[in-house]
Amino acid sequence: MANPVKVAMVAAFEREVRRLTKHWNVVEREYEGRRFKFFENGDAVLVCGGMGTEAARRAAEAAIALYQPELVQSVGFAGGLDPALKVGEIFSPSRVIDARDGSSVETRTGAGVLVSTAAVAGVEQKRKLAESYGAQAVDMEAAAVARGAQARNVRFMAVKAISDECNFAMPAMDRFVDREGKFRSGRFAIYAALRPWVWRRVIQLAMNSAKASKTLSAELDRYINSAKKSEMSRPELHPIAKVLN
Repeated sequence: MANPVKVAMVAAFEREVRRLTKHWNVVEREYEGRRFKFFENGDAVLVCGGMGTEAARRAAEAAIALYQPELVQSVGFAGGLDPALKVGEIFSPSRVIDARDGSSVETRTGAGVLVSTAAVAGVEQKRKLAESYGAQAVDMEAAAVARGAQARNVRFMAVKAISDECNFAMPAMDRFVDREGKFRSGRFAIYAALRPWVWRRVIQLAMNSAKASKTLSAELDRYINSAKKSEMSRPELHPIAKVLN
């Protein structure tokens, strides 16, 4: 069991948060027969569980069990459903909906709706999700993280950076995700190399992802530093409570 932390962040991939964690302490811990790599920084810890519902659920459960956080954050990339949301913008919803069964979790902070799906959303599916759920953004993991936190009576919020806008046609990526939620980048590279017509989209997605990673890492770093300053200036008030109230 590790020392308890104030906040545990759950991301899909390291590339989403590499700028944030590059100087953090890295440790591997086991939970229910699986090894997880955690990035530790004082009262904050981050784990990259992989892509998809099950991967996010396992990572969230491991972080909660091992670090006993007071707040769990689902962090990473999201696709824009609202044309007003542009690449690199930060989106922190007040509500997260699971598209599989329509269940939802209120975050007690932020604004707008994030919907989580079981697969990467294309342009037409984005349009339907926006209409069906009144959502502004879509991801694949937040609902699972939210459910894990709710089941253990831990506060939850989501912080996402837009990596693809509502009219961006995502390359076929689902087939390159294994059962553990890991993205087989080598196989995807071969797939893309043999299909010149997808090069432009792949290059654009890489540029979008770099921009989203930069703004996401800056936002999360700002949040952590803000919480630390609040604790130092007002020790009688918990920093997480100050953010959420």
